[in-house]
Amino acid sequence: MKIIILGAGQVGGTLAVSLAGEDNDITLVDTNPKKLRSLQDQLDLRTIVGYGSHPQILRQAGCEDADMVIAVTNSDETNMIACQVAYSVFNTPTKIARIRSPEYLKEKTLFNAENLPVDVVISPEQLVVKHIHRLIENPGALQVMDFANGLLRLVAVKAYYGGLLVGNTLSTLRSHMPNIETRVAAIFRRGKAIMPTGDTVIEADDEVFFIAASHHIRRIMGELQKLENPYKKIMIAGGGNIGRGLAKALQEKYYVKLLERDSKQAMSISDELDNTIVLHGDASNHQLLVDENIDQMDVFIAVTNSDEANIMSAMLAKRMGARKTMVLINRAAYTDLLQGNEIDIAISPQHTTTSILLTHIRKGDVANVYTLRRGAAEAMEAVAHGTEDTSKVVGKAIGEIELPKGTTIGAIVRGEKVIIAHHNIVIQSDDHVILFLVDKKYVSEVERLFQVDLTFF
Repeated sequence: MKIIILGAGQVGGTLAVSLAGEDNDITLVDTNPKKLRSLQDQLDLRTIVGYGSHPQILRQAGCEDADMVIAVTNSDETNMIACQVAYSVFNTPTKIARIRSPEYLKEKTLFNAENLPVDVVISPEQLVVKHIHRLIENPGALQVMDFANGLLRLVAVKAYYGGLLVGNTLSTLRSHMPNIETRVAAIFRRGKAIMPTGDTVIEADDEVFFIAASHHIRRIMGELQKLENPYKKIMIAGGGNIGRGLAKALQEKYYVKLLERDSKQAMSISDELDNTIVLHGDASNHQLLVDENIDQMDVFIAVTNSDEANIMSAMLAKRMGARKTMVLINRAAYTDLLQGNEIDIAISPQHTTTSILLTHIRKGDVANVYTLRRGAAEAMEAVAHGTEDTSKVVGKAIGEIELPKGTTIGAIVRGEKVIIAHHNIVIQSDDHVILFLVDKKYVSEVERLFQVDLTFF
């Protein structure tokens, strides 16, 4: 595909890294030449210095025959105007814009061909709120991914001593839970992927990705680690769009406290949220945390605009007795360094955003994409179409499909029915097939599997 990315910040840069190795023609536009040079030195792509909303810059980037424009600059207005220009001047087929301001997002009739021609609106803050919400609903999970409108979930957990399956082979899972269907899609041990078989022995500290119907998730987690009690008390540091949105999503079911440094912002949030205790103060203030009973909090979530403030406040909260800490970290390099010690879960907004962008970029009918392991692996929900004559997968048993190296089919959703993958299951047209790729360089091969021959049309 010929794709123009406007904005070489953390989201645009991460997306460029993800797409450049997949046989795409990528042009990256930004006003900062240093950022562009840095990315051009490591990736096979074109770069152009300039404003992405200017027609001449878009023309220079090849917008006349581009398949897609993805506007992810730091300015909502620039992103919207760029999509308008791509539509009006160049008739670009697909236009994606990152929109952060809730004032734009709440206007449901704003984004359409008659008004602002944005085909897909991406809100990083809303995506991060959903991501954290799923983690809170599944205590002990490192990552939770929904497929087929929530019927099916792929969950990453760390195996701990005490888990019933630790020290045993995967084949014993069926005897432990004879009435529950699940499949382990992949295991990462000391950073390296292991393709699971029935003889694979689960070790403590393995990162295990398993797939199952959503209502079975908690029972299966209990096989891999001692089940954590449900969370009840939550403290959020930071009252920006993420902190405010998260408190709003949680306040009806959980006891929520929110800390905000800016007094005016704290007052505004207090007026907006009815069931959240809003406090004016610094989350790294030791005495404030003592006064607000940090040692009784199930989860401390730091989502301010500063990585350093998030890291330091979470480390302090953990040492003062908070049961679990989650931290928003913009610098991807920090994520691997920090997760697993005082910081239980490090959340990367750019990887969360990239996942939803990839859903709209992948070839074929792809309903969901999630980047995993800091972008190295990928989970995908692809829809099978065609007939035995026009499709490479329809009418074939899973065991007969030549999957790329390191790729597994975890499950199929057929209508409302969840079918965990076995070698003799035959794929039908309109099945939603959930795949796990431990190496995303094989994405294009998976895409080709799910593309139908032209004779189908």
